[in-house]
Amino acid sequence: MSAVAEARPWTRPQMAARLASDIPEGWYVNLGIGIPTLVADFVPTEREVIFHSENGVLGMGPAPAKADLDPWLINAGKQHVTLRTGGCFVHHADSFAMIRGGHLDLCVLGAFEVAENGDIANWATSENDTAPAVGGAMDLAAGAKRLWVVMEHSTKDGRSKLVRKCTYPLTAPRAVKRVYTNLAVLEVASEGFVVLDMAAGLSRDELRARTDAELIFPA
Repeated sequence: MSAVAEARPWTRPQMAARLASDIPEGWYVNLGIGIPTLVADFVPTEREVIFHSENGVLGMGPAPAKADLDPWLINAGKQHVTLRTGGCFVHHADSFAMIRGGHLDLCVLGAFEVAENGDIANWATSENDTAPAVGGAMDLAAGAKRLWVVMEHSTKDGRSKLVRKCTYPLTAPRAVKRVYTNLAVLEVASEGFVVLDMAAGLSRDELRARTDAELIFPA
């Protein structure tokens, strides 16, 4: 049986859970739209991680059960969320002051591409994209103390999202510190992507074959 058949890529919830397990106690964390929003579902209630949403929510909890849904409590992606004990609401301007003032320990975003030097492209797939502007992702990538990306390793047609150089319009240059995909966890280092972890059953050669960027495997 080939390595491809034996590999067991992580599901999106597993990717979010893997990332959540790496967040230190007490960090203030912004969660972007898409897979990043799942991260809040995997932080145990006994751990203090304060989740921030740029529409003015501080202290978000996991997604609500249908019976507990509050139609007025949403995140920046218009998804319903819960509020943990001690959570609060702030003005939109105050929320961005937290971002731009460097008060967030971590931002977690999705991406279309991440380059081996840490460049991120996550808002448009061409200069003619219908997205109106880069939006708050630019503020978050520049303002948070560190940026982690969680995304699928490849596009639907099999093209690697981990690249030597981004081909899409950039959100921010040299901003990404770590990437979590359905195949691996990778640190952005000066010499390229350092592989920290891989999905079960996946070989180094198979990961290299699926990645359009330099990979470094620690001894």
